[in-house]
Amino acid sequence: MSITNDATDSGHKALAVQAATTADEGCAVQLAQRLGLPLLTADIDLIHVTRARAVLIVSGQSLSLQQTGRGAPGPVVVDFGSPSMRYRSRSGTSELLGKAVGHGKKVPLRVLDATAGLGRDAFVLAGLGCEVVMCERDPAILEMLRCGLQSAAANSDAWLSGVIQRMRLCSGDAQHLAAKKLQGVDVIYLDPMFPQRAKSAAVKKEMALFQVLLECSANPQDADALLVWALAQDTARVVVKRPSKAPSLATLKPSHCIAGKSVRYDVYVHRKLY
Repeated sequence: MSITNDATDSGHKALAVQAATTADEGCAVQLAQRLGLPLLTADIDLIHVTRARAVLIVSGQSLSLQQTGRGAPGPVVVDFGSPSMRYRSRSGTSELLGKAVGHGKKVPLRVLDATAGLGRDAFVLAGLGCEVVMCERDPAILEMLRCGLQSAAANSDAWLSGVIQRMRLCSGDAQHLAAKKLQGVDVIYLDPMFPQRAKSAAVKKEMALFQVLLECSANPQDADALLVWALAQDTARVVVKRPSKAPSLATLKPSHCIAGKSVRYDVYVHRKLY
């Protein structure tokens, strides 16, 4: 795959790869080849890129996702060591999510996050002491998660590196996981993403990028099928994160719900955690 200075050479791809500087071009080439994506050179201004809706930007050991075109919001990056992530791990969100998965009822609690996304809920769970397996089927997001985990693991912060050690990343659709990888899992966690959850500016920015990569995530039938699969697995419970006023997935009534101001957790209990 050759480097091109023509921003329109990205064809009908929704996504392209770009090096932040000429020093990053080697890594950018490797990433573009691995993902089968077009490659833009560092001198191309993303304001003028019209044939790729978003670009993966390689900058040193960091990987960010940036929308193209005028007025596009800033890049999204997986940074587990950021102040916002640390705050999230100690906020009310942590308490509600922990209660939903049954934190404290079993140690260690093993959770499969079947829709990892940017890994934020997985990080919260790992911060609570859970052992978390993250599944991500989108190759671009998977690469961002890998970079985020590697960066956090190299951090000198003992607490952060300890949390990261409890997070493991698996590629592909959770529904295709080998049976042995599901052995010992206590809870399956699902967070189907839908545009109606986009409230804050930050969430809107991330949702816009996810919609570029995960068009099928906006399909309720896709999420319904994932819940049906999850409920068929031999786990103690399944937890689904939903907008507070959204209907239950697959019209399946949960055992109980744990509600916050903007989101709720639908909990489907199969048996006690022990």
